[in-house]
Amino acid sequence: MQGQQGQAPIFILKEGTERTRGRSAQSNNIAAAKAVADSVRSTLGPKGMDKMLVDTMGDVVITNDGATILKEMDIEHPAAKMIIEVAKTQEQHCYDGTTSAVVLSGELLKKSEDLIEQNVHPTVICEGFRLASEKAIELLETHGIDITGDEKYLHEVAKTALTGKSAGAVKAFLADICVRAVNAVGLIEDGERFVDLDDIKVEKRQGGSIKASTLVDGIILDKERVHAGMPRSVSDAKLAVINSAIEVKKTEVDAKIQITDPNQLASFLEEEENFIRGLVDKIADSGANVVICQKGIDDLAQHYMAKKGIFAIRRAKKSDMEALAKATGAKIITNIDDLDSASLGKAAKVDERKIGESDMTFVTGCDEAKSVSVLLRGGTEHVVDEIKRAFDDAVGVVSVAWEDGAVLTGGGSVLASLSRELRVYAEGIGGREQMAIEAFASALEVIPRTLSENAGLDPVTTIIELRKAHADGKKHSGINVYEGGVVDMLESFVVEPMRVVEQAIQSATETATMILRIDDVISAKGTGMPGMDGMDGMGDMMM
Repeated sequence: MQGQQGQAPIFILKEGTERTRGRSAQSNNIAAAKAVADSVRSTLGPKGMDKMLVDTMGDVVITNDGATILKEMDIEHPAAKMIIEVAKTQEQHCYDGTTSAVVLSGELLKKSEDLIEQNVHPTVICEGFRLASEKAIELLETHGIDITGDEKYLHEVAKTALTGKSAGAVKAFLADICVRAVNAVGLIEDGERFVDLDDIKVEKRQGGSIKASTLVDGIILDKERVHAGMPRSVSDAKLAVINSAIEVKKTEVDAKIQITDPNQLASFLEEEENFIRGLVDKIADSGANVVICQKGIDDLAQHYMAKKGIFAIRRAKKSDMEALAKATGAKIITNIDDLDSASLGKAAKVDERKIGESDMTFVTGCDEAKSVSVLLRGGTEHVVDEIKRAFDDAVGVVSVAWEDGAVLTGGGSVLASLSRELRVYAEGIGGREQMAIEAFASALEVIPRTLSENAGLDPVTTIIELRKAHADGKKHSGINVYEGGVVDMLESFVVEPMRVVEQAIQSATETATMILRIDDVISAKGTGMPGMDGMDGMGDMMM
Protein backbone atom coordinates (compact mmCIF):
# COMPACT_ATOMS: atom_id res chain seq x y z
CA MET A 1 0.00 0.00 0.00
CA GLN A 2 3.04 2.32 0.39
CA GLY A 3 4.85 4.23 -2.32
CA GLN A 4 8.64 4.41 -2.61
CA GLN A 5 10.71 4.48 0.56
CA GLY A 6 10.69 7.75 2.41
CA GLN A 7 7.39 8.84 0.85
CA ALA A 8 4.26 9.21 2.93
CA PRO A 9 1.97 6.17 2.63
CA ILE A 10 -0.99 6.57 0.26
CA PHE A 11 -4.22 5.21 1.71
CA ILE A 12 -6.68 4.04 -0.90
CA LEU A 13 -9.19 2.43 1.41
CA LYS A 14 -11.18 4.26 4.04
CA GLU A 15 -9.90 4.04 7.60
CA GLY A 16 -11.40 1.12 9.53
CA THR A 17 -11.81 -1.06 6.41
CA GLU A 18 -10.92 -4.69 7.07
CA ARG A 19 -9.21 -6.75 4.44
CA THR A 20 -8.50 -10.47 4.35
CA ARG A 21 -6.66 -11.91 1.37
CA GLY A 22 -5.20 -15.03 -0.15
CA ARG A 23 -5.36 -18.39 1.59
CA SER A 24 -6.74 -16.97 4.86
CA ALA A 25 -9.69 -15.34 3.02
CA GLN A 26 -10.48 -18.66 1.37
CA SER A 27 -10.22 -20.68 4.56
CA ASN A 28 -12.39 -18.13 6.44
CA ASN A 29 -15.11 -18.32 3.80
CA ILE A 30 -14.96 -22.12 3.65
CA ALA A 31 -15.11 -22.36 7.45
CA ALA A 32 -18.18 -20.09 7.57
CA ALA A 33 -19.95 -22.07 4.83
CA LYS A 34 -19.13 -25.39 6.54
CA ALA A 35 -20.46 -24.05 9.86
CA VAL A 36 -23.81 -23.22 8.22
CA ALA A 37 -23.98 -26.65 6.58
CA ASP A 38 -23.18 -28.36 9.90
CA SER A 39 -25.93 -26.38 11.66
CA VAL A 40 -28.67 -28.03 9.55
CA ARG A 41 -26.94 -31.36 8.97
CA SER A 42 -28.56 -33.11 11.94
CA THR A 43 -32.06 -32.45 10.51
CA LEU A 44 -31.48 -34.61 7.40
CA GLY A 45 -33.44 -37.79 6.87
CA PRO A 46 -36.19 -39.73 8.64
CA LYS A 47 -34.18 -39.84 11.88
CA GLY A 48 -33.24 -36.13 11.67
CA MET A 49 -33.92 -33.93 14.68
CA ASP A 50 -35.70 -30.56 14.83
CA LYS A 51 -34.34 -27.11 15.72
CA MET A 52 -35.91 -24.60 18.06
CA LEU A 53 -35.25 -21.02 17.00
CA VAL A 54 -36.05 -18.08 19.27
CA ASP A 55 -35.92 -14.59 17.75
CA THR A 56 -35.21 -11.27 19.49
CA MET A 57 -38.93 -10.82 20.21
CA GLY A 58 -39.09 -14.19 21.95
CA ASP A 59 -41.15 -15.84 19.18
CA VAL A 60 -40.44 -19.56 18.90
CA VAL A 61 -40.20 -21.60 15.70
CA ILE A 62 -39.72 -25.37 15.92
CA THR A 63 -38.88 -26.84 12.54
CA ASN A 64 -37.08 -29.50 10.54
CA ASP A 65 -37.11 -27.47 7.31
CA GLY A 66 -33.62 -26.38 6.23
CA ALA A 67 -34.77 -23.19 4.47
CA THR A 68 -36.83 -22.08 7.49
CA ILE A 69 -33.94 -22.74 9.92
CA LEU A 70 -31.50 -20.70 7.85
CA LYS A 71 -34.03 -17.91 7.28
CA GLU A 72 -34.68 -17.59 11.02
CA MET A 73 -30.97 -17.67 11.98
CA ASP A 74 -29.51 -14.17 12.05
CA ILE A 75 -26.33 -14.76 10.06
CA GLU A 76 -23.74 -12.01 9.52
CA HIS A 77 -20.91 -13.62 7.56
CA PRO A 78 -21.14 -12.82 3.80
CA ALA A 79 -20.02 -16.30 2.66
CA ALA A 80 -22.48 -17.95 5.04
CA LYS A 81 -25.24 -15.79 3.52
CA MET A 82 -24.39 -17.24 0.10
CA ILE A 83 -25.08 -20.74 1.45
CA ILE A 84 -28.49 -19.53 2.66
CA GLU A 85 -29.24 -18.48 -0.93
CA VAL A 86 -28.82 -22.16 -1.93
CA ALA A 87 -31.58 -23.13 0.50
CA LYS A 88 -33.85 -20.30 -0.73
CA THR A 89 -33.38 -21.28 -4.39
CA GLN A 90 -34.05 -24.93 -3.61
CA GLU A 91 -37.22 -23.98 -1.71
CA GLN A 92 -38.53 -21.77 -4.53
CA HIS A 93 -37.90 -24.26 -7.33
CA CYS A 94 -38.41 -27.66 -5.73
CA TYR A 95 -40.03 -27.03 -2.30
CA ASP A 96 -37.89 -29.76 -0.72
CA GLY A 97 -34.30 -30.91 -0.49
CA THR A 98 -33.10 -27.67 1.13
CA THR A 99 -31.02 -29.42 3.80
CA SER A 100 -29.48 -31.79 1.22
CA ALA A 101 -28.46 -28.86 -1.01
CA VAL A 102 -26.82 -26.97 1.87
CA VAL A 103 -25.02 -30.04 3.24
CA LEU A 104 -23.74 -30.81 -0.27
CA SER A 105 -22.39 -27.23 -0.67
CA GLY A 106 -20.55 -27.52 2.63
CA GLU A 107 -19.06 -30.89 1.69
CA LEU A 108 -17.86 -29.67 -1.73
CA LEU A 109 -16.05 -26.80 -0.01
CA LYS A 110 -14.57 -29.17 2.56
CA LYS A 111 -13.19 -31.42 -0.19
CA SER A 112 -11.84 -28.43 -2.13
CA GLU A 113 -9.98 -27.22 0.96
CA ASP A 114 -8.07 -30.52 0.98
CA LEU A 115 -7.22 -30.02 -2.70
CA ILE A 116 -6.02 -26.43 -2.14
CA GLU A 117 -3.64 -27.78 0.50
CA GLN A 118 -2.27 -30.17 -2.14
CA ASN A 119 -1.52 -27.06 -4.27
CA VAL A 120 -4.36 -27.54 -6.75
CA HIS A 121 -5.38 -24.09 -7.98
CA PRO A 122 -8.98 -22.99 -7.10
CA THR A 123 -9.86 -22.32 -10.77
CA VAL A 124 -8.80 -25.90 -11.65
CA ILE A 125 -11.06 -27.18 -8.83
CA CYS A 126 -13.93 -25.01 -10.14
CA GLU A 127 -13.46 -26.38 -13.66
CA GLY A 128 -13.43 -29.96 -12.33
CA PHE A 129 -16.58 -29.33 -10.27
CA ARG A 130 -18.31 -27.85 -13.33
CA LEU A 131 -17.46 -30.88 -15.47
CA ALA A 132 -18.55 -33.23 -12.69
CA SER A 133 -21.89 -31.45 -12.12
CA GLU A 134 -22.68 -31.42 -15.87
CA LYS A 135 -21.90 -35.12 -16.10
CA ALA A 136 -23.95 -35.83 -12.95
CA ILE A 137 -27.01 -34.04 -14.39
CA GLU A 138 -26.58 -35.99 -17.63
CA LEU A 139 -26.34 -39.29 -15.70
CA LEU A 140 -29.44 -38.44 -13.66
CA GLU A 141 -31.56 -38.90 -16.79
CA THR A 142 -30.60 -42.59 -16.84
CA HIS A 143 -31.77 -43.05 -13.24
CA GLY A 144 -35.22 -41.49 -13.76
CA ILE A 145 -38.34 -43.63 -13.36
CA ASP A 146 -41.29 -42.60 -15.52
CA ILE A 147 -44.43 -42.22 -13.40
CA THR A 148 -46.82 -40.55 -15.86
CA GLY A 149 -50.33 -41.66 -15.02
CA ASP A 150 -49.20 -43.70 -12.00
CA GLU A 151 -50.74 -42.13 -8.92
CA LYS A 152 -49.17 -44.61 -6.51
CA TYR A 153 -45.77 -42.97 -6.94
CA LEU A 154 -47.21 -39.51 -6.25
CA HIS A 155 -48.41 -40.79 -2.86
CA GLU A 156 -44.95 -42.19 -2.18
CA VAL A 157 -43.25 -38.91 -3.15
CA ALA A 158 -45.45 -37.06 -0.65
CA LYS A 159 -44.78 -39.67 2.04
CA THR A 160 -41.01 -39.41 1.51
CA ALA A 161 -41.20 -35.61 1.82
CA LEU A 162 -43.21 -35.88 5.07
CA THR A 163 -40.95 -38.54 6.63
CA GLY A 164 -38.74 -37.08 9.30
CA LYS A 165 -41.02 -34.09 9.89
CA SER A 166 -43.33 -33.98 12.91
CA ALA A 167 -46.13 -34.73 10.42
CA GLY A 168 -44.46 -38.10 9.73
CA ALA A 169 -46.87 -39.94 12.04
CA VAL A 170 -49.81 -39.12 9.75
CA LYS A 171 -47.92 -39.10 6.46
CA ALA A 172 -50.27 -41.47 4.61
CA PHE A 173 -53.24 -39.29 5.56
CA LEU A 174 -51.58 -35.99 4.53
CA ALA A 175 -50.05 -37.56 1.39
CA ASP A 176 -53.55 -38.49 0.23
CA ILE A 177 -54.72 -34.87 0.69
CA CYS A 178 -51.65 -33.62 -1.26
CA VAL A 179 -52.24 -35.92 -4.23
CA ARG A 180 -55.99 -35.18 -4.41
CA ALA A 181 -55.31 -31.44 -4.27
CA VAL A 182 -52.67 -31.54 -7.04
CA ASN A 183 -54.85 -33.76 -9.25
CA ALA A 184 -57.73 -31.29 -8.84
CA VAL A 185 -55.81 -28.16 -9.87
CA GLY A 186 -53.29 -29.63 -12.34
CA LEU A 187 -53.71 -28.50 -15.95
CA ILE A 188 -52.50 -30.16 -19.15
CA GLU A 189 -52.10 -27.67 -22.01
CA ASP A 190 -50.50 -28.64 -25.35
CA GLY A 191 -49.01 -31.70 -23.72
CA GLU A 192 -47.36 -29.54 -21.03
CA ARG A 193 -48.31 -30.28 -17.43
CA PHE A 194 -48.68 -27.33 -15.11
CA VAL A 195 -49.65 -26.87 -11.44
CA ASP A 196 -50.24 -23.44 -9.92
CA LEU A 197 -49.88 -23.92 -6.17
CA ASP A 198 -51.78 -20.66 -5.58
CA ASP A 199 -54.87 -22.65 -6.56
CA ILE A 200 -54.40 -24.77 -3.42
CA LYS A 201 -55.42 -22.52 -0.55
CA VAL A 202 -54.14 -23.63 2.84
CA GLU A 203 -55.83 -22.46 6.05
CA LYS A 204 -54.51 -23.50 9.45
CA ARG A 205 -56.39 -23.57 12.76
CA GLN A 206 -55.18 -24.81 16.11
CA GLY A 207 -57.39 -27.16 18.11
CA GLY A 208 -58.36 -30.69 17.18
CA SER A 209 -55.93 -33.34 16.00
CA ILE A 210 -53.94 -33.47 12.75
CA LYS A 211 -56.40 -36.15 11.58
CA ALA A 212 -59.15 -33.50 11.63
CA SER A 213 -57.48 -31.82 8.62
CA THR A 214 -59.62 -31.86 5.48
CA LEU A 215 -59.49 -31.17 1.77
CA VAL A 216 -62.43 -29.16 0.47
CA ASP A 217 -63.45 -29.32 -3.20
CA GLY A 218 -64.04 -25.59 -3.12
CA ILE A 219 -62.95 -22.67 -1.00
CA ILE A 220 -62.65 -21.96 2.72
CA LEU A 221 -63.11 -18.29 3.57
CA ASP A 222 -61.87 -16.91 6.87
CA LYS A 223 -65.08 -14.85 7.11
CA GLU A 224 -68.54 -15.07 8.65
CA ARG A 225 -71.91 -13.97 7.30
CA VAL A 226 -72.58 -10.25 7.80
CA HIS A 227 -76.01 -10.52 9.45
CA ALA A 228 -77.28 -12.90 12.14
CA GLY A 229 -80.66 -13.14 10.37
CA MET A 230 -79.11 -14.77 7.32
CA PRO A 231 -79.28 -18.54 6.90
CA ARG A 232 -76.26 -20.35 8.36
CA SER A 233 -76.26 -22.86 5.51
CA VAL A 234 -77.40 -22.68 1.86
CA SER A 235 -77.79 -25.79 -0.28
CA ASP A 236 -77.62 -25.70 -4.09
CA ALA A 237 -75.88 -22.33 -3.84
CA LYS A 238 -75.78 -19.81 -6.68
CA LEU A 239 -72.94 -17.39 -5.97
CA ALA A 240 -72.72 -13.77 -7.03
CA VAL A 241 -69.07 -12.66 -6.76
CA ILE A 242 -69.11 -8.85 -6.70
CA ASN A 243 -66.14 -6.52 -6.31
CA SER A 244 -68.04 -3.24 -5.90
CA ALA A 245 -69.62 -1.91 -2.72
CA ILE A 246 -73.31 -2.65 -2.06
CA GLU A 247 -74.07 0.75 -0.61
CA VAL A 248 -75.07 4.25 -1.64
CA LYS A 249 -72.55 5.69 -4.06
CA LYS A 250 -70.57 8.68 -2.87
CA THR A 251 -69.76 11.42 -5.37
CA GLU A 252 -66.25 11.44 -6.78
CA VAL A 253 -65.80 15.16 -5.98
CA ASP A 254 -66.74 17.07 -2.84
CA ALA A 255 -70.41 18.03 -3.14
CA LYS A 256 -72.99 19.57 -0.81
CA ILE A 257 -76.73 19.07 -0.88
CA GLN A 258 -78.74 21.91 0.56
CA ILE A 259 -82.12 20.96 2.00
CA THR A 260 -84.56 23.73 2.91
CA ASP A 261 -87.65 21.69 3.76
CA PRO A 262 -88.02 18.68 6.14
CA ASN A 263 -90.10 16.89 3.47
CA GLN A 264 -87.12 17.08 1.13
CA LEU A 265 -84.99 15.31 3.74
CA ALA A 266 -87.57 12.55 4.10
CA SER A 267 -87.76 12.02 0.35
CA PHE A 268 -83.95 12.15 0.06
CA LEU A 269 -83.57 9.39 2.67
CA GLU A 270 -86.35 7.42 1.03
CA GLU A 271 -84.55 7.69 -2.29
CA GLU A 272 -81.35 6.27 -0.70
CA GLU A 273 -83.38 3.44 0.78
CA ASN A 274 -85.04 2.69 -2.56
CA PHE A 275 -81.63 2.69 -4.27
CA ILE A 276 -80.29 0.06 -1.85
CA ARG A 277 -83.48 -1.99 -2.07
CA GLY A 278 -83.13 -1.84 -5.86
CA LEU A 279 -79.58 -3.22 -5.67
CA VAL A 280 -80.68 -6.12 -3.45
CA ASP A 281 -83.66 -6.81 -5.75
CA LYS A 282 -81.31 -6.97 -8.76
CA ILE A 283 -79.14 -9.49 -6.92
CA ALA A 284 -82.17 -11.57 -5.91
CA ASP A 285 -83.67 -11.39 -9.42
CA SER A 286 -80.50 -12.89 -10.91
CA GLY A 287 -81.21 -16.03 -8.84
CA ALA A 288 -78.25 -15.54 -6.46
CA ASN A 289 -78.69 -16.88 -2.91
CA VAL A 290 -75.06 -16.27 -1.83
CA VAL A 291 -73.21 -12.97 -2.23
CA ILE A 292 -69.44 -12.67 -1.79
CA CYS A 293 -68.48 -8.99 -1.87
CA GLN A 294 -64.93 -7.63 -1.97
CA LYS A 295 -65.99 -4.24 -0.61
CA GLY A 296 -68.51 -3.13 2.04
CA ILE A 297 -72.20 -4.01 2.37
CA ASP A 298 -74.48 -1.31 3.82
CA ASP A 299 -76.40 -2.16 7.04
CA LEU A 300 -79.69 -1.64 5.27
CA ALA A 301 -78.61 -3.88 2.39
CA GLN A 302 -77.71 -6.57 4.94
CA HIS A 303 -81.21 -6.30 6.39
CA TYR A 304 -82.91 -6.67 2.99
CA MET A 305 -80.62 -9.60 2.05
CA ALA A 306 -81.42 -11.38 5.33
CA LYS A 307 -85.17 -10.94 4.60
CA LYS A 308 -84.68 -12.54 1.18
CA GLY A 309 -82.66 -15.43 2.70
CA ILE A 310 -79.42 -14.47 0.96
CA PHE A 311 -76.14 -15.50 2.63
CA ALA A 312 -73.63 -12.64 2.29
CA ILE A 313 -69.94 -12.05 3.10
CA ARG A 314 -68.19 -8.70 2.82
CA ARG A 315 -64.56 -7.56 2.49
CA ALA A 316 -63.36 -10.85 1.00
CA LYS A 317 -59.69 -10.86 -0.09
CA LYS A 318 -58.91 -10.35 -3.79
CA SER A 319 -57.08 -13.73 -3.88
CA ASP A 320 -60.17 -15.42 -2.39
CA MET A 321 -62.39 -13.78 -5.02
CA GLU A 322 -60.20 -15.15 -7.83
CA ALA A 323 -60.09 -18.58 -6.20
CA LEU A 324 -63.89 -18.58 -5.88
CA ALA A 325 -64.26 -17.70 -9.54
CA LYS A 326 -62.00 -20.66 -10.46
CA ALA A 327 -63.74 -23.06 -8.08
CA THR A 328 -67.38 -22.23 -8.75
CA GLY A 329 -67.22 -20.93 -12.31
CA ALA A 330 -68.56 -17.52 -11.26
CA LYS A 331 -67.67 -14.31 -13.11
CA ILE A 332 -66.39 -11.44 -10.95
CA ILE A 333 -68.90 -8.61 -11.42
CA THR A 334 -67.92 -4.95 -11.05
CA ASN A 335 -71.32 -3.41 -11.83
CA ILE A 336 -74.43 -4.97 -10.23
CA ASP A 337 -76.47 -3.97 -13.31
CA ASP A 338 -74.45 -6.57 -15.27
CA LEU A 339 -75.38 -9.39 -12.88
CA ASP A 340 -77.39 -12.16 -14.51
CA SER A 341 -77.88 -15.90 -14.03
CA ALA A 342 -75.04 -16.70 -16.46
CA SER A 343 -72.46 -14.94 -14.28
CA LEU A 344 -73.33 -16.89 -11.12
CA GLY A 345 -71.13 -19.64 -9.72
CA LYS A 346 -72.49 -22.97 -8.50
CA ALA A 347 -71.71 -24.94 -5.36
CA ALA A 348 -73.56 -27.81 -3.67
CA LYS A 349 -73.40 -26.08 -0.31
CA VAL A 350 -72.27 -22.86 1.37
CA ASP A 351 -72.24 -22.98 5.15
CA GLU A 352 -70.72 -21.26 8.14
CA ARG A 353 -68.91 -23.48 10.64
CA LYS A 354 -67.19 -22.73 13.90
CA ILE A 355 -63.59 -23.91 13.64
CA GLY A 356 -61.61 -23.38 16.83
CA GLU A 357 -62.49 -19.93 18.08
CA SER A 358 -63.53 -18.32 14.80
CA ASP A 359 -66.29 -18.76 12.25
CA MET A 360 -65.33 -19.80 8.73
CA THR A 361 -67.37 -20.14 5.57
CA PHE A 362 -67.07 -23.33 3.52
CA VAL A 363 -68.01 -23.29 -0.16
CA THR A 364 -68.12 -27.01 -1.01
CA GLY A 365 -69.27 -29.42 -3.69
CA CYS A 366 -68.01 -27.46 -6.69
CA ASP A 367 -68.03 -29.57 -9.85
CA GLU A 368 -64.56 -29.83 -11.38
CA ALA A 369 -63.20 -27.16 -9.03
CA LYS A 370 -59.96 -25.72 -10.43
CA SER A 371 -59.18 -24.26 -7.03
CA VAL A 372 -59.33 -26.20 -3.77
CA SER A 373 -58.71 -25.55 -0.08
CA VAL A 374 -57.05 -27.49 2.69
CA LEU A 375 -57.83 -26.93 6.35
CA LEU A 376 -54.96 -28.06 8.58
CA ARG A 377 -55.55 -28.72 12.29
CA GLY A 378 -53.15 -29.40 15.15
CA GLY A 379 -53.02 -29.37 18.93
CA THR A 380 -51.01 -26.19 19.44
CA GLU A 381 -49.91 -23.20 17.40
CA HIS A 382 -46.36 -24.56 16.93
CA VAL A 383 -47.67 -27.95 15.81
CA VAL A 384 -49.99 -26.37 13.23
CA ASP A 385 -47.19 -24.12 11.92
CA GLU A 386 -44.84 -27.07 11.44
CA ILE A 387 -47.63 -29.19 9.87
CA LYS A 388 -48.22 -26.36 7.40
CA ARG A 389 -44.52 -26.14 6.52
CA ALA A 390 -44.37 -29.92 6.03
CA PHE A 391 -47.60 -29.88 3.98
CA ASP A 392 -46.31 -27.03 1.76
CA ASP A 393 -43.15 -29.05 1.04
CA ALA A 394 -45.12 -32.21 0.34
CA VAL A 395 -47.70 -30.62 -1.93
CA GLY A 396 -44.84 -28.82 -3.70
CA VAL A 397 -42.89 -32.01 -4.46
CA VAL A 398 -46.06 -33.79 -5.58
CA SER A 399 -46.72 -30.94 -8.03
CA VAL A 400 -43.10 -31.08 -9.27
CA ALA A 401 -43.34 -34.88 -9.74
CA TRP A 402 -46.72 -34.49 -11.48
CA GLU A 403 -45.33 -31.85 -13.86
CA ASP A 404 -42.07 -33.67 -14.69
CA GLY A 405 -43.49 -37.19 -14.64
CA ALA A 406 -40.14 -38.58 -13.41
CA VAL A 407 -38.83 -39.61 -10.00
CA LEU A 408 -35.60 -40.96 -8.54
CA THR A 409 -35.11 -43.41 -5.70
CA GLY A 410 -34.17 -41.84 -2.34
CA GLY A 411 -32.22 -42.95 0.70
CA GLY A 412 -28.94 -41.75 -0.84
CA SER A 413 -29.19 -44.40 -3.60
CA VAL A 414 -28.94 -42.05 -6.60
CA LEU A 415 -26.06 -40.04 -5.12
CA ALA A 416 -24.13 -43.25 -4.33
CA SER A 417 -24.69 -44.38 -7.92
CA LEU A 418 -23.58 -40.99 -9.34
CA SER A 419 -20.52 -41.05 -7.09
CA ARG A 420 -19.48 -44.42 -8.52
CA GLU A 421 -20.13 -43.36 -12.14
CA LEU A 422 -18.24 -40.06 -11.71
CA ARG A 423 -15.14 -41.87 -10.43
CA VAL A 424 -15.11 -43.89 -13.67
CA TYR A 425 -15.66 -40.67 -15.69
CA ALA A 426 -12.77 -38.93 -13.83
CA GLU A 427 -10.28 -41.55 -15.03
CA GLY A 428 -10.95 -40.54 -18.61
CA ILE A 429 -10.38 -36.84 -17.96
CA GLY A 430 -6.83 -36.87 -16.58
CA GLY A 431 -4.93 -33.79 -15.43
CA ARG A 432 -5.56 -32.03 -12.17
CA GLU A 433 -9.28 -31.72 -12.98
CA GLN A 434 -9.44 -35.47 -12.38
CA MET A 435 -8.66 -34.84 -8.70
CA ALA A 436 -11.50 -32.30 -8.50
CA ILE A 437 -13.98 -34.69 -10.15
CA GLU A 438 -12.98 -37.44 -7.74
CA ALA A 439 -13.42 -35.00 -4.83
CA PHE A 440 -16.88 -34.14 -6.21
CA ALA A 441 -17.74 -37.84 -6.43
CA SER A 442 -16.80 -38.49 -2.80
CA ALA A 443 -18.62 -35.28 -1.71
CA LEU A 444 -21.89 -36.73 -3.08
CA GLU A 445 -21.58 -39.54 -0.53
CA VAL A 446 -22.10 -37.00 2.26
CA ILE A 447 -25.88 -37.48 1.94
CA PRO A 448 -25.96 -41.26 2.56
CA ARG A 449 -23.26 -40.80 5.22
CA THR A 450 -25.26 -38.14 7.05
CA LEU A 451 -28.42 -40.26 6.82
CA SER A 452 -26.63 -43.12 8.55
CA GLU A 453 -25.01 -40.84 11.16
CA ASN A 454 -28.39 -39.29 12.05
CA ALA A 455 -29.88 -42.77 12.38
CA GLY A 456 -27.12 -43.81 14.79
CA LEU A 457 -25.57 -46.30 12.37
CA ASP A 458 -21.85 -46.73 11.74
CA PRO A 459 -21.25 -44.45 8.71
CA VAL A 460 -18.06 -46.22 7.54
CA THR A 461 -19.60 -49.71 7.50
CA THR A 462 -22.79 -48.39 5.89
CA ILE A 463 -20.96 -46.57 3.08
CA ILE A 464 -18.84 -49.66 2.36
CA GLU A 465 -22.03 -51.80 2.18
CA LEU A 466 -23.65 -49.23 -0.09
CA ARG A 467 -20.66 -49.12 -2.43
CA LYS A 468 -20.59 -52.92 -2.62
CA ALA A 469 -24.32 -53.10 -3.47
CA HIS A 470 -23.82 -50.57 -6.29
CA ALA A 471 -20.73 -52.41 -7.51
CA ASP A 472 -22.94 -55.52 -7.78
CA GLY A 473 -25.28 -53.57 -10.07
CA LYS A 474 -28.03 -52.92 -7.52
CA LYS A 475 -28.40 -49.28 -8.54
CA HIS A 476 -31.53 -48.61 -6.43
CA SER A 477 -29.79 -49.59 -3.18
CA GLY A 478 -30.04 -47.02 -0.40
CA ILE A 479 -29.77 -46.86 3.36
CA ASN A 480 -32.43 -48.39 5.58
CA VAL A 481 -32.32 -45.95 8.50
CA TYR A 482 -34.78 -47.98 10.58
CA GLU A 483 -33.06 -51.36 10.68
CA GLY A 484 -29.60 -50.52 9.40
CA GLY A 485 -28.02 -51.99 6.29
CA VAL A 486 -28.77 -51.43 2.64
CA VAL A 487 -32.09 -52.15 0.89
CA ASP A 488 -33.69 -51.60 -2.52
CA MET A 489 -35.33 -48.17 -2.33
CA LEU A 490 -37.66 -48.84 -5.26
CA GLU A 491 -39.15 -51.84 -3.46
CA SER A 492 -39.42 -49.76 -0.26
CA PHE A 493 -41.13 -46.97 -2.30
CA VAL A 494 -38.72 -44.24 -1.16
CA VAL A 495 -38.85 -41.81 -4.10
CA GLU A 496 -38.34 -38.10 -4.75
CA PRO A 497 -38.77 -35.90 -7.84
CA MET A 498 -35.82 -35.72 -10.21
CA ARG A 499 -35.90 -31.92 -10.14
CA VAL A 500 -35.08 -31.88 -6.40
CA VAL A 501 -31.77 -33.74 -6.84
CA GLU A 502 -30.92 -31.92 -10.08
CA GLN A 503 -31.42 -28.47 -8.54
CA ALA A 504 -29.52 -29.44 -5.35
CA ILE A 505 -26.46 -30.55 -7.35
CA GLN A 506 -26.53 -27.48 -9.60
CA SER A 507 -26.98 -24.84 -6.93
CA ALA A 508 -24.52 -26.51 -4.51
CA THR A 509 -21.85 -26.64 -7.24
CA GLU A 510 -22.41 -23.05 -8.39
CA THR A 511 -22.23 -21.68 -4.85
CA ALA A 512 -19.16 -23.74 -3.94
CA THR A 513 -17.29 -22.55 -7.04
CA MET A 514 -18.30 -18.94 -6.38
CA ILE A 515 -16.96 -19.08 -2.82
CA LEU A 516 -13.76 -20.84 -3.99
CA ARG A 517 -12.91 -18.12 -6.47
CA ILE A 518 -12.83 -15.41 -3.76
CA ASP A 519 -9.30 -14.63 -2.59
CA ASP A 520 -9.84 -11.15 -1.20
CA VAL A 521 -12.51 -9.94 1.22
CA ILE A 522 -12.75 -6.17 1.72
CA SER A 523 -15.34 -5.15 4.25
CA ALA A 524 -16.11 -1.58 5.23
CA LYS A 525 -16.83 -1.07 8.89
CA GLY A 526 -19.13 1.44 10.52
CA THR A 527 -21.64 3.30 8.38
CA GLY A 528 -22.88 0.96 5.68
CA MET A 529 -20.50 0.11 2.86
CA PRO A 530 -19.29 3.50 1.49
CA GLY A 531 -17.36 3.58 -1.72
CA MET A 532 -18.07 -0.07 -2.50
CA ASP A 533 -19.59 0.87 -5.89
CA GLY A 534 -16.25 1.63 -7.44
CA MET A 535 -14.39 -1.22 -5.83
CA ASP A 536 -14.58 -3.68 -8.71
CA GLY A 537 -11.10 -2.79 -9.87
CA MET A 538 -9.78 -2.34 -6.35
CA GLY A 539 -7.71 -5.51 -6.42
CA ASP A 540 -5.73 -4.11 -9.40
CA MET A 541 -5.16 -0.75 -7.67
CA MET A 542 -3.61 -2.19 -4.52
CA MET A 543 0.05 -3.09 -4.56
